[in-house]
Amino acid sequence: MTQRDRDDEEDGFPEWEDRIKANVAGEVRRRRKEMGWSAQDLADRCESLGHPIPRNVIANMESGRRASLPLVDVMVLAAALETYPGCLIFPVGYVDRAQELPFQDLVPTWDALRRFTGEQDVPGLDAGLVPDFKTHAKLVSTALAALEEEERARFTAEAATSHAQQEEAERRRAKFADQALSAKYHLRYLRRDLRDDGAVPPDLPSALADVDPSEGDTHTTLEERL
Repeated sequence: MTQRDRDDEEDGFPEWEDRIKANVAGEVRRRRKEMGWSAQDLADRCESLGHPIPRNVIANMESGRRASLPLVDVMVLAAALETYPGCLIFPVGYVDRAQELPFQDLVPTWDALRRFTGEQDVPGLDAGLVPDFKTHAKLVSTALAALEEEERARFTAEAATSHAQQEEAERRRAKFADQALSAKYHLRYLRRDLRDDGAVPPDLPSALADVDPSEGDTHTTLEERL
């Protein structure tokens, strides 16, 4: 299904709003049919998620007769249809071009989705703490991978049948231990900066429980704690 440009429509907010509603309606209908569901099936699923959307409301939305489309409905419909809200608003591959805001030109839907999700940086827009949380996730992944490789190298060293094999395994163990320690250091200071900004850092996996200093122990180094 491809959305045609509505060049014959009047410019302004109603056209943009209609485009967004048409995107959501079309993608809800497509995914519902793809899953083999009736409108009632979808309504039942929404109700099971805690936000009922009656069958007639879904039918009116899909046919373009629904006047409004609350954000909470989009969120629940996306969860019910096992997709992301952004994919209902900007259905990549099913709508060629989208309008991000009133009075703006149509752009490739892929570009609109990337800006909507923050994947594509836009000059002048404040991303809040999203970049910090992305960095946090990368550091956690790096630390966990290094710890896993360190443990693997430790096992190899213990099972080595020659001095040369043991030395090589110990070298690898030390390298990955340093990588894990470096990632933990960066995590500790990033989490401290987040708290200083009044934010709550993401939860840490149990394997990285030593990253945060214990209460009243803010000056202890990671080396001293490991």
